[in-house]
Amino acid sequence: MAATIPFSLFRNCSTFRLATPFALNPSTFNLLLPHQPPRTRLVFSSSATNNEEAAAAKAAAVNFDSEAPTIFDKIIKKEIPSSIVYEDEKVLAFRDINPQAPVHVLVIPKFRDGLTQLGKAEGRHGEILGQLLYAAKIVAEKEGILDGFRVVINNGPSACQSVYHLHLHVLGGRQMNWPPG
Repeated sequence: MAATIPFSLFRNCSTFRLATPFALNPSTFNLLLPHQPPRTRLVFSSSATNNEEAAAAKAAAVNFDSEAPTIFDKIIKKEIPSSIVYEDEKVLAFRDINPQAPVHVLVIPKFRDGLTQLGKAEGRHGEILGQLLYAAKIVAEKEGILDGFRVVINNGPSACQSVYHLHLHVLGGRQMNWPPG
């Protein structure tokens, strides 16, 4: 019988399970990732992290239509420090403080204009949505991952959106798996 070991590659609500043809002790399972120095092993756990992410997303959703400043608004105003990767007059891209890949950059519009989540987009938002995607391409180019990267948008509490200021996650620097979660 194959052992199953839960682990998560992304901050989301889903759990990946690895089935192996041999018995493994889940408490000692290590995964060696590409682009890591040799002998560096990362241990993935899921249930506590996923529960925390889901709880944080549900708590954040309470005020999702609020015009109150988000943490991203404070980063835009430089009230909170960040590692900026790209910036122009309408878009800001900075490194995620809890990276889920060797490259994990958030791309945000500098002006929310009602875009708390993608599900709130209207026709008038077409230009900024295009600029966000183009900025994601520029970030991938600057980070040297243009040959393989993923763009993720979490929309709402079921997708574990925890900041209600539309943002794109640009992930890369390692092999991505499918399905994503």
